Amino acid sequence: MSFELEVIAFDLASCILAENAGAHRIELCANPQEGGTTPSYGMIRMARKATSIQLFPIIRPRGGDFLYDNTEFLSMIEDIKIASQEGCDGVVIGMLQKDGSIDVDACHELMHHTNGMEVTFHRAFDRVADQEKSLEDAIQLGCKRILTSGGFPSAMEGKDQLRQLISLAGNRVNIMVGSGVKSSNIRELHRITNATSFHASARKNFASHMKYLHPSMKEQLDKISIDEHEVRSLRKTLDEIFV
Repeated sequence: MSFELEVIAFDLASCILAENAGAHRIELCANPQEGGTTPSYGMIRMARKATSIQLFPIIRPRGGDFLYDNTEFLSMIEDIKIASQEGCDGVVIGMLQKDGSIDVDACHELMHHTNGMEVTFHRAFDRVADQEKSLEDAIQLGCKRILTSGGFPSAMEGKDQLRQLISLAGNRVNIMVGSGVKSSNIRELHRITNATSFHASARKNFASHMKYLHPSMKEQLDKISIDEHEVRSLRKTLDEIFV
């Protein structure tokens, strides 16, 4: 495969849409409002049954920062074991120290329980104090890929740093470009950064099908899923780039 397209899925319907639209991998998450947390045991199981492409649940016990206490750490180990038992292809992890460095010891322990699954280091990498040092730490840990926007809110803003990281990484780890990746800018991101691996949310809000919404609650209750047309456009553009 000359390129990779990973799509984030927050529900089971999105998993099926992502595969049908040409994604190579699904990052499975819950709670989009918190930036993605570990999906339930049932969701992982059903997503694995419903899809045949690579499935990577995020191992993140809560939203907020990436400094975890021991009880959170132990729950992450158990979630990794479940992902392995359910036949997932990999997991997405990330733990930091107070000083903004990767918590190498804790991440090493998490990886000890992966049972051969691939590991992606997630966008905790965009919160580190020194990305070049953290790149080397992630490589030494044995991560297969790093999901990053170059330490900026979006990949387009971090494009110069992404180019540098990709150059430094060489073939030792795959730098997966994410955050704000769209069919309208993926060609330019590839041109500037030389990236071959991309992560997109292709997020779309869908109105609730509820006929009754309590007026006093003043809420919409929209559902977040993915835009199948956008995923197809992303894949089509990448197919054109990597002919």
